[in-house]
Amino acid sequence: MAFTLLAGLAAIPAVAGDVADLVIVEKAERRMVLMRGDTVLRTYWIALGDAPVGHKRQEGDERTPEGRYVLDWRNEKSSFHKSIHGSYPDADDRAAATKAGVDPGGMIMIHGQPNGFGWWSWLLQRFDWTDGCIAVTDQEMDEIWAMVKNGTAIEIRP
Repeated sequence: MAFTLLAGLAAIPAVAGDVADLVIVEKAERRMVLMRGDTVLRTYWIALGDAPVGHKRQEGDERTPEGRYVLDWRNEKSSFHKSIHGSYPDADDRAAATKAGVDPGGMIMIHGQPNGFGWWSWLLQRFDWTDGCIAVTDQEMDEIWAMVKNGTAIEIRP
């Protein structure tokens, strides 16, 4: 019931002026929330990387990083239905990777489904299938694209 209710809220079109100032990702709950101040604007069910538990440490670990980053640029012509980049790795992530002798990886995005496969979202969104990104349906990505501007903070929680 809660899933149906929340999924229904995500389908409500963005209203002019519905601009988020914070994106919160709760990895364990597979939930992403768009906030403006203390107000929840939208809630989405998400898919993560194939190994979602823990903070991203290196390229190829298929983990989604944890911490506070910035959504800093977007790609309308991504190999997925639109994508918005998160600023991982930050200086601390790079320092930890250097100390461990590994590449920290990067290109962590919020994105829709693989191009041409949006109709599979009813199935794909039930599994963690990305390489560390945060996936939503194509319709949800269109809404997020409109509501989340470059420079918006993203807080990714365990």
